[in-house]
Amino acid sequence: MKALKLTRMAVLFALSLLLTSNLYASQFILSNDGLIDKRAVEKIEQIGQESKQKLGVNIYVYVKKGLGLEDDISTKDKIEFIKNQEKELIPVLQKPYVLLTMAVDDTHVNLIVSSQLKETVDKNEILNEYVVPLLASKDKNTVFAKVSAAVLNGYAAIADTIAQSKNIKLESSIGSSGKVAGTIWRVFMYTLVVVGLLLYIFAVLKRRK
Repeated sequence: MKALKLTRMAVLFALSLLLTSNLYASQFILSNDGLIDKRAVEKIEQIGQESKQKLGVNIYVYVKKGLGLEDDISTKDKIEFIKNQEKELIPVLQKPYVLLTMAVDDTHVNLIVSSQLKETVDKNEILNEYVVPLLASKDKNTVFAKVSAAVLNGYAAIADTIAQSKNIKLESSIGSSGKVAGTIWRVFMYTLVVVGLLLYIFAVLKRRK
């Protein structure tokens, strides 16, 4: 039964990939499910074209609202399913490549890097400093706005990282402002941890009195 569910979800995923591949004109956005603002799409295309021409790399984006996962799927099966679906995307990518994937409803984000760029692109740095902070921010911005900002921010950071390794300047670069969000987010999280520890210690000392 479990195998049947995974097979059914895989078929639905493949169908959605086929359909969405014809809906978007961007060479580098394989899917966005209407979650990325048109202006962000245009900027990503601009950065992508320049990266391909000057850096000789291909940076792709694959964003889905959801992957059609069953509500009762286990974490293990979820991870296995997503890994298999991401593997399905690899054959259509031109090497060397970096692929930013995101499934909003499934709270999934990943960065897949071809072997030629593994020493240049730090997956954790890109995701933790440029993508996740904007997705996880607790503000009044809509999911549409957060996804647009996070994807563009991460995409630009990937291009800038590769450009810096080659000592090449990208005219389409959006600069280092994107990293500020990640820094602020980390400071905020560290502050929460410290405050939480202080409150815990205060509560323990108060009980002892």
